[in-house]
Amino acid sequence: MNFRKNQPSHTLTINNSADYHPFLLSVYIMVLIIGTICLCLTKLTTKPASPTTIAVLNLIFSHFIFLLTVPFRIYYYSVHDWSLGLTFCRVISSMIHVHMYMSFLFYVIIIITRLLDPKHFAILAVLLCGLWCWLLFHVWVSTVYGTKVDLIKSTNGTGHCFRFASNIDFTAKVFNYIVSTIIIVVTVVLTALQAKVFLGIMSKGPLDIEFRSARRSMCFALIMMVSFIPYHIFRLYYLQHLDLENLNEVFLSLTTLNCLDMLTFLGKRSRPCQICFFTVLI
Repeated sequence: MNFRKNQPSHTLTINNSADYHPFLLSVYIMVLIIGTICLCLTKLTTKPASPTTIAVLNLIFSHFIFLLTVPFRIYYYSVHDWSLGLTFCRVISSMIHVHMYMSFLFYVIIIITRLLDPKHFAILAVLLCGLWCWLLFHVWVSTVYGTKVDLIKSTNGTGHCFRFASNIDFTAKVFNYIVSTIIIVVTVVLTALQAKVFLGIMSKGPLDIEFRSARRSMCFALIMMVSFIPYHIFRLYYLQHLDLENLNEVFLSLTTLNCLDMLTFLGKRSRPCQICFFTVLI
């Protein structure tokens, strides 16, 4: 394993990173346990093929892939040392970003599909969107394997992972500014549109089938707002203050709470959990 000596300006940040580990550990343990349970139950309640169902299945599969990497994050934040190699560190580190962007794309597809007339949104179109998303996923992973990133060795000799602030150059900053801005704008616009539709349908009564569909879409929109917006707003600030890398990891961990969106797929059985979930977050 190739380590490089940490720069003095980052020494304090590295040594203080362990202070954030208990919070990060609790978040990832909760996500892993609840996410795994929901994943098993959701598998039993999947309905026949439809444009929305196809997008939902892709979303669930992206959660499944990410949950496979969570135990390694729990391991790192438990022992405060990374000894599994540089390449594996890059893969595990990148998966949280891949999961976030993939989830965002599928949320957008699901909400737009329900906002538009289903007759004008063919299953083939959703399939093509799904294939395109997974193609981007493949390109991302390939890029990660080809990226030169050094593991950091702190003053006490322990190996650190998920610390790549020193590798963010000007091009990466511009790219992140653009992506974060797009996600913030799209999320706010879709949430506003979905809220307008939801309030309009509410007048028809809570027993209406259309109302239940709109309610689930509203849940997705709120999950996007709660899980993604705080991180991307903070990231716009973080890109100019890379010494806040530890705090960035905290905000990044909150994006994984969107794995709990599978509670919305469980029907009436999960209603108390849904209420608790949104109450805690909001």
